[in-house]
Amino acid sequence: MDSMDDLLRETEHLARHMSSYQHDIPPDLTSTMQISEASKKQLLQMHDELWQQFKQCHSQIMALDAETLPESGPQSKVQLYLLMMQVKALTVEYEQWLKREPRVISRKEDILLVVGKEELQNVDRDLETMLSISRAEARKLKSDLEKEQQWLSEQQQFLEGLRTKLKDLENLYANISEKSAARELKRKLRKESAYREELLAAFEHFLEEHFPLPEEHDKRVKKKGPTEEPSVQLVPMNDILETLINKLMETPHDPYVVIQPEYWPPYIEMLLRFGIALRHPADANRIRLEAFHQ
Repeated sequence: MDSMDDLLRETEHLARHMSSYQHDIPPDLTSTMQISEASKKQLLQMHDELWQQFKQCHSQIMALDAETLPESGPQSKVQLYLLMMQVKALTVEYEQWLKREPRVISRKEDILLVVGKEELQNVDRDLETMLSISRAEARKLKSDLEKEQQWLSEQQQFLEGLRTKLKDLENLYANISEKSAARELKRKLRKESAYREELLAAFEHFLEEHFPLPEEHDKRVKKKGPTEEPSVQLVPMNDILETLINKLMETPHDPYVVIQPEYWPPYIEMLLRFGIALRHPADANRIRLEAFHQ
């Protein structure tokens, strides 16, 4: 019971001390820096003393809460009564703290000036930090913007070059008239025709050189029989091939040619043997040129 009374008296003393600590500030000093340093030290010292007293009261209250009651006996009733009184005292103190209005640290201008300067310095440091970060981000954004603008300029120049080239091509094709196109086509046809005649002449020369007709006395072959008939004039190899080619190109559905008496048999046999010509499946007297172009 005595410990509880001592605890309550110490708590009331701590509350009175906390409510009246503002009036114990030492008088003003002459220098602004000395006033600020002295005020700061005084506030810190008072704060440490109050905090130590508060910790002691709190530890004693926690120690009382941690005590266990015995199962039975008059002592347990006394302890229960003490705990109930402690709860009531803490409840009253709690209600008083709720009704109290917050008070300023001090009403002296020098202390308020020091605290205000410290707050302004903190805010100023935070703003400077934010400003430096913002400037760094702005520099990075500016660099990215310059790169994007350079890339856009290059793309625009490339596009302008393509447009100029397209315009030149359109002008070039616009200047080409139908007459000039017809003249160009006729020129190509004449060139192809001349090339064809050159190939045919070279082919004819090759055939005359490598596939000549029999000697002059063998060109005319007399037919044997009861009556003599006039001799047959043999045709050269290029005439035989030309006839086969024309027949294949003009009537591809019926490309066969009847073997004529003026076709020299050795040449016909050579064409058939080397696969250049084919016989008709039902008529051995008809041949056709192999379709090499298909």
